[in-house]
Amino acid sequence: MANLKLIRTRIKSVQSTQKITKAMRLVAAAKVRRAQQRVLAGRPYNDSLKRLMKDCCNNLDEATLKSMPLLVARPVKRVGLWVVSSDRGLCGSYNSQLFRKTLERIEELSKQNIEVVLVTIGSKANTFFKHSKLEKIKTYMHLPAIPTVEEAKMLAEFAVNCFTDNTIDQVEIISTKFISMLNSQVNTLKYLPVELHVQTHELSHTISPLKLFEPSIEEVLKDNLIPLYLQNVFYQVLIEASAAELAARMNAMTNASNNARDLINSLTLVYNKARQASITQEILEIVGGAEALKN
Repeated sequence: MANLKLIRTRIKSVQSTQKITKAMRLVAAAKVRRAQQRVLAGRPYNDSLKRLMKDCCNNLDEATLKSMPLLVARPVKRVGLWVVSSDRGLCGSYNSQLFRKTLERIEELSKQNIEVVLVTIGSKANTFFKHSKLEKIKTYMHLPAIPTVEEAKMLAEFAVNCFTDNTIDQVEIISTKFISMLNSQVNTLKYLPVELHVQTHELSHTISPLKLFEPSIEEVLKDNLIPLYLQNVFYQVLIEASAAELAARMNAMTNASNNARDLINSLTLVYNKARQASITQEILEIVGGAEALKN
């Protein structure tokens, strides 16, 4: 009977866990749809803004472009990696894939004798690199669950400040891109300096509309388009990562619920076999006792 009681206790424990995983799966499924809509709605705007930036760069000469610090590449001695992770766990291999890619990039830069500094976004990245020897110049944790433009602007401004004051020579963002409900991809995006200039001969075979800028194309690009573009890139990165995290959590909780169901079925079968064996043993003892009394 002790074994039966132990099995019953384990079945109840697994059933309680299954209720939690099912609830988390439903919550993630409800959120991921809206996150997916934000991602799909943001991509066309991001692409259009990027094309506009390229058109503006094509209408400027090299000297003018070099006068804009955010567009000028310099010898790379120090690279800043912005690592975008999650604040919570229970999302499968979402964070582990991200950290694996980050370590590979760090090793690649180290082989080139380039110093690496980190900016961690999310509690998981902060915990993972807590004991790392790499310098961490900033840590962001517990940001809003639904990314906002204000949050993206804050991150973009910090990256720009680090680049313009020569703290770092290149900014890269390592984050997860949402592909589908079942698939995501870890990408390394070169954020600063901005690389958008397309040579004029590449567009010579196309016809493009005439664009008028007021007060001038240089001022519009420097004061408006570049800051807006950098802010929007970070916003797109955040909503892509948010959607990928929710999809990973939904899939992880689905797998956990299915595993719990299979384990409950297995334990129930073991319980029934043990119970049947116990009943059979009791019957044999009763019959044996009755036969003994007859004799």
